[in-house]
Amino acid sequence: MATGVSLLVGFSLQQLVDESLGRWAQGFHDVGAALVWVSLALGAIHGVKAAIESIAELEPNIDVLMVVGAGLAALIGHPGEGALLLFMFTLAGALEHRALAKAKDAVERLSKLMPNEALKRINGAWTPVVPEELVAGDVILVRPGETIPTDGVVTDGVSTVDQSTLTGESLPRPVDPGDEVYAGTLNENGALEIEVSRPMRESSLQRILDLVIEAQGQRQPIQRVIDHFSTPYTLSVFAFAILTLLYFSLFHHLPSGERMAFTDAAYRAITLLIVASPCALVIATPTATLCGLNRAARGGVVVKGGDALERLAGVKHVVVDKTGTLTTGQISVVGFETSDGADVDALLPIVLAIEERSTHPIATAIAKYLRSRDVQPTALDAFEMVSGKGIRAVSAGQDAHLGTVEYVAPHVNADMRSRIENEVLRARKDGGITAVFAYGGEAVVFALADTTRPGADQFVFDLREAGVETVTMLTGDSRLVAEKVARELGIAEVHAELLPEEKVARIKEMRASSARHGRLAVIGDGVNDAPALATADIGLAMGGIGADAALETADVVILHDDLRVAPWSIRIARKIRSVMYQNLIFALVVIATLAVFALIGWIPMGVGVIGHEGSTLIVVGNSLRILAFSGVRN
Repeated sequence: MATGVSLLVGFSLQQLVDESLGRWAQGFHDVGAALVWVSLALGAIHGVKAAIESIAELEPNIDVLMVVGAGLAALIGHPGEGALLLFMFTLAGALEHRALAKAKDAVERLSKLMPNEALKRINGAWTPVVPEELVAGDVILVRPGETIPTDGVVTDGVSTVDQSTLTGESLPRPVDPGDEVYAGTLNENGALEIEVSRPMRESSLQRILDLVIEAQGQRQPIQRVIDHFSTPYTLSVFAFAILTLLYFSLFHHLPSGERMAFTDAAYRAITLLIVASPCALVIATPTATLCGLNRAARGGVVVKGGDALERLAGVKHVVVDKTGTLTTGQISVVGFETSDGADVDALLPIVLAIEERSTHPIATAIAKYLRSRDVQPTALDAFEMVSGKGIRAVSAGQDAHLGTVEYVAPHVNADMRSRIENEVLRARKDGGITAVFAYGGEAVVFALADTTRPGADQFVFDLREAGVETVTMLTGDSRLVAEKVARELGIAEVHAELLPEEKVARIKEMRASSARHGRLAVIGDGVNDAPALATADIGLAMGGIGADAALETADVVILHDDLRVAPWSIRIARKIRSVMYQNLIFALVVIATLAVFALIGWIPMGVGVIGHEGSTLIVVGNSLRILAFSGVRN
């Protein structure tokens, strides 16, 4: 700031030359000149220090070019241009650091949301402790409106938890006893007792922050190339500037036939030195990458560095697992049919009473479904498990049977038996499973299936919109079930009944055949798909917020179970790549144009300074646009 003010005031006073003011005019001019030199000195403070450090490391860089350029400009009688160069260079550097800090802050601010204390149960009383002291097995109380300090399992209480800061989910998640909760998420409207599952330093939030911060330190391949040639480029610019000085001072003749004055030749060489400096080129990729990584993290996607970003942007073929990825991996009731004239309101309470006494996954699914319909269980007089077949119970003095159609059918009226068996056969052909209930001669057939995840119905369409050309399903599930899900979701290519090693072999084959057309990505649930994720060009793990395997194996971790995020992650990767190329092309064009203009003397040094540093500011601003990227995912 002081550099800019001194330069502005000094330049203004130098222009105040009015002969009517007499000696005062010369005085103003001298004060202005002094202020310009002060501005030059102030601007050099930071630049000289950085330049000396780079020279000491034998890696001369942009700082050396700028300091030398400003110093030489002052030496040949143009301190104003030198001061302007250092001021704009310092300003551009400050704005660049501010932009990068803003990008990093989008994720690192999550760590500041952690509470300073937690209420731990000690000898039956809730005692405040430092969250870092919590260990697995401790029980803590989290009140409404408080942040959960570490990962754990709810043991008592019902509430909703806002996970938006961690996963990007827009809607709060309801939690009950037995549900997992994670550090850094907000408990909204109910008191929760939570058993700590891991210390704060090992929490999901901390691991995610560590991954993102590590990714921020990695560079795009093209950036590594730029870094590698940074020092040779700097030395080349110095050499070319010296050759320019020698040519114009010794060999170039003006239209009048005279040789160019040495100061004029030096002015042209110094202008070339300044405009050829690769400021905008050097920051073209890191600003875009950092902004992109942090926008992705804000949307619930952790991308492990610049290499992963580049591979994700090039995805053309997606291979997706079924169970746990396209589907929830948990069976649920999709509907039920009753015999003609059956009293549903009388039958369903008996079913709920029976299923609440069973721990079988089918019983759990049916009980959950009936409770969602506000069914209330009735009283039972007896309850008996029939091994491998189902359950026998007694209600209001009558037998009730629930289980396989083979077990229940003999207890149904003969005229209804055929219809029930047909309903079961139809459900099985669709890849579903059934449970049959009989009571008082009447029957209910429940159809159950592994349901698709939210966003699955749009998944293939969204991938196509993101530029993916081929979508393939690989699963170890039965062909009948796999083909049913594939038909529902519009997936044309299906490979079913595969062992894990067979999945890997298929992925290798597809990867080899699609190598000419683009990258192959595998999307899995991150738990049992680790070999497949590791084999692909890039692996995306779904629902990885609490999965160690996902965080360790996958290149991209989607922190919750919304399938819409996978196509979104590809779109943002392509957006980052697009912005990066825009920055590189723009920076190269500006450098080349200004260098040519400087070489032939078409631009003064001041215009070159403004054009050079202005292009740096434009590159920074273009990268910052990524932080506002929407692409459907908020």
